[in-house]
Amino acid sequence: MNTVTIEGARLEYVRLPSAHPRENAPVMVFLHEGLGSITMWRDFPQRLADATGCDAVVYSRIGYGRSDPAPAPRTPRYLHEQGLEVLPQFIARLGLERPILFGHSDGASIALICAGGTATPLSGVIVMAPHVMVEDVTLAGIRVALEAYQHTDLGARLGKYHNDADAVFRAWTDTWLKPDFRDWNIEDLVPNITVPVLAIQGEDDEYATMAQIDRIAAAAPDVELSKLADCRHSPHKDQPQAVIDAVIGFVERIRAD
Repeated sequence: MNTVTIEGARLEYVRLPSAHPRENAPVMVFLHEGLGSITMWRDFPQRLADATGCDAVVYSRIGYGRSDPAPAPRTPRYLHEQGLEVLPQFIARLGLERPILFGHSDGASIALICAGGTATPLSGVIVMAPHVMVEDVTLAGIRVALEAYQHTDLGARLGKYHNDADAVFRAWTDTWLKPDFRDWNIEDLVPNITVPVLAIQGEDDEYATMAQIDRIAAAAPDVELSKLADCRHSPHKDQPQAVIDAVIGFVERIRAD
């Protein structure tokens, strides 16, 4: 495990070389979900690296995993701050040339914000269960998770992956359930994305409807959609091979271009 300091905070990261590196295969940067971390990806980044020929770089955002704790309470602009400020600095500090961003849930939103709101050179963007707006089903799903956190061992299970699981969970729920977050929306940035986008979502996603990726496809100039049956909010866990197959084709197209 390595660390890099961004805006005074040490972020943990790991680089996973592909077992089958390919010419012109960009590095793939993994952005975890609202309760995630490096270790919560388990072996998926390595599996995808080996299948695509792309090295994988995986990191935990501030306050997550073993990265430094957040110095101040999260604001409703947290996702924008991560996509417009932190992620571009992370890519630059590691010297990553035109990477592919691979984001899940909150991480997918951060990837879209970076691609549509900054001049960061990228080769492509892969978003899995992304959010471009707040839906009622999203808030309902978070309230169900909050109930589970209060009455089950969810907190103890998250504690295996984070220095402060309670801070991680509260930051996630408090941000999304604040009344002033209800109007959060990044659809204005999506048309600015000039690189190819692959958008993946499960048909049984408990936190979003297909309107999320349909709106991305309607707004961005180059979008492939992958809608997975019998799949919830974490396609890389529910349908890992389907995700890998879709990403292989996407990366091959980028390599050819």
